[in-house]
Amino acid sequence: MSETDASTEDRYRSGHYEIRLKGHLAERWVNWFGGLTISLEDNGDTLLAGPVVDQAALHGLLKKVRDLGMPLISVIRVKPGQADASDVTQ
Repeated sequence: MSETDASTEDRYRSGHYEIRLKGHLAERWVNWFGGLTISLEDNGDTLLAGPVVDQAALHGLLKKVRDLGMPLISVIRVKPGQADASDVTQ
């Protein structure tokens, strides 16, 4: 398999993501992001974290964020079991 083929394949694999939003997500929206852990942080941000089956599902989640009108701070793919994206070296 060529290097190009491998990178194309990676785009469609499942992964664990952390999506950080500015502001606290109201509890009524928790079910809308089913399967993701929702953490309201002390600094006022919301962290959505968990498995995403593929890039299409990730784009669907990002559309939901857009529809809520909450500012998107970051989207980071993390290794399963990694505690927090702040542990990621940029």
